[in-house]
Amino acid sequence: MILKDHVAIVTGASRGIGKAVALQLAKNGCHIAGIGRSQSSADQVKAEIEALGVRYLGFAVDVSKSEQVNTCVEAVLKEFGRIDILINNAGITKDTLLIRMSDEDWNSVLQTNLSGAFHWARAVGKVMMKARQGRIVNIGSVVGLHGNAGQANYAAAKAGLIGLTKSVAKELAPRHVTCNVICPGFIQTDMTDVLPEELKAKLLEVIPLKRFGSGDDIAQMALYLSSPAGAYITGQALVVDGGLFI
Repeated sequence: MILKDHVAIVTGASRGIGKAVALQLAKNGCHIAGIGRSQSSADQVKAEIEALGVRYLGFAVDVSKSEQVNTCVEAVLKEFGRIDILINNAGITKDTLLIRMSDEDWNSVLQTNLSGAFHWARAVGKVMMKARQGRIVNIGSVVGLHGNAGQANYAAAKAGLIGLTKSVAKELAPRHVTCNVICPGFIQTDMTDVLPEELKAKLLEVIPLKRFGSGDDIAQMALYLSSPAGAYITGQALVVDGGLFI
């Protein structure tokens, strides 16, 4: 149990990649503070994680609101006494073509996917700097590296997350805090299950490994970066896409 008695905050922990990461960290001895948009969603994985022999506390937080994030960090510290790992995974999509994209479509995605990560990194960064240790892992996307039609807002947020990651890595490195971003390709989740089968078939044609990724593919990378094995890796955008953009 390489993370025994460590404490991780995982945003968007109720499903998909966030749930997979929370479970993987918990299997390795890490206590989890799971963040959801509502208390019911934050508590969805409570039983599964506690069955692994670690503590789990769910918190309802709107990650776009810095005051809610700050309050939550204080509560996590009060309950657990430490914060070792931050997984910035919470995100939304509001896809449409640029000329049809409303201000609300743009602003809400940027506020959740980029400003949300900033709010958590700022609040948790202070704790980690004081402790002189910590791991921040942001969940980005290959879309942030390559763009995608119909996702100008999402691509901009994920590209911004890469820049944020590199800046945070440089600022916090002197205090032994690392910050990296994982850029998944096509990962099979509840959000992607609704895509038309024809589109899925076309995507498989251009993925060299001929399969979609799983949440666990991303969780294994997050575990590595969060563990002692990843201590000398910081400021990196690590692509996990089955070879999609070789």
